[in-house]
Amino acid sequence: MRRPLLVLAILIAAPVLAADWPQFRGPNRDGHAGDEKLLATWPKSGPKLLWTFSESGVGYAGPAILGDKLFLAGGRGDDEILFALDLTANPPKELWSAKIGPLFTWKGNSWNAGTNVSPTTDGERVYVLGGFGDLLCVEASTGKELWRKNLPRDLGGAVNPIGGGLEDPTPLGWGYSAAPLLDGDKLICVPGGKKGLVASLDKKTGKLLWQSADATDEASYASPVLAEIGGVKQIVAVTNKGLLGVAAADGKALWRYERPYEDVAISTPIVRGGMILASVGFNEGCDLIKVEGAGGRFTVTKVHANKDLQNRDGGLILAGGLVFGHSEKGGWTCQDFASGQVKWSDPGIGRGVVSFADGKLYCVSEKGGTVALVEPSAEGWTEAGRFKLPRESKLRKPSGGLWTHPAISGGRLFIRDQELLHCYDVKR
Repeated sequence: MRRPLLVLAILIAAPVLAADWPQFRGPNRDGHAGDEKLLATWPKSGPKLLWTFSESGVGYAGPAILGDKLFLAGGRGDDEILFALDLTANPPKELWSAKIGPLFTWKGNSWNAGTNVSPTTDGERVYVLGGFGDLLCVEASTGKELWRKNLPRDLGGAVNPIGGGLEDPTPLGWGYSAAPLLDGDKLICVPGGKKGLVASLDKKTGKLLWQSADATDEASYASPVLAEIGGVKQIVAVTNKGLLGVAAADGKALWRYERPYEDVAISTPIVRGGMILASVGFNEGCDLIKVEGAGGRFTVTKVHANKDLQNRDGGLILAGGLVFGHSEKGGWTCQDFASGQVKWSDPGIGRGVVSFADGKLYCVSEKGGTVALVEPSAEGWTEAGRFKLPRESKLRKPSGGLWTHPAISGGRLFIRDQELLHCYDVKR
């Protein structure tokens, strides 16, 4: 389809800037936005609603945002679709769409359908992963397909099916959920399986560079992060067997912390230097480990472990030496990162997801559509404002919730609830 030159001009590739949100959990995959000069408090009615886009389809993928371009994936009809929105228009205009693959679902699944994974972009290309493992790279300006892989077929991929139910024939459990990760000219993905848990692809061509042959866990639902420990750049991943690190250069397994999880592992680990915190819900709790290395050899020490912080799927935020997030045990929880001491727990707004921007926690409840602006304080749950979303999804599966992490970019707060994408003005 031919497009006007004006549209193409709008979509000229731009570098990723500090205030952008180019991937799952923001610029550094830690839930922190680069935005500053945001509202310190909200009016009683909440921040101004700029618009609601109602054609996002089904799924839990969050947006990737670069300036005034937004990329999102969702299930429409029988297909999973990646699409781009022009944020200079109000309401936003859809600029292009590209098919990822068939809609992920299975008979008897009352929890999810469609895409779980937020797109990743470098400004020139957009990468997205579908529920069945269809990994797609498109041109950011036009949506033109550049290359694709299927993780089970091409890389021997496998997802740990724990909790997926006996009626799931895929056998991919709840579907692929670990977001692709950019490392310079490489795209890191997590196919899982006997050929290797982690794989590195040439981001321009999709050519396989390496696969972690000595780390062959099945993929979990937790997204990987990049870290430099002991002078070695590595990819840190959480699986149902525990935590591990593989070398970013060649996929060699560097270290492992054995910690079997008996249910789904979803939450992205927090990495600060050689200190790594992982948490899983379902009465599993959290572990803080210390990874030390010299000369390419690594040792792992458990610093502390407890069941006070059981983060299921809403994410954790590290701010000022404190960890914040929802725990299955005590509700919203503040825990000292280094010691594991719980500072407080509070029901807050009920189980939900969280992101961080300009010194505040942005918390969204999984049921009821309540959004709260919360101080990251050691003294207790202290709100600086709250409001309710104007309406909730009618397409959400009956056992599902509002599980998409909020995104903050360019003074705007984006909250997705299946087909509904709400945008609020939160700049000062």
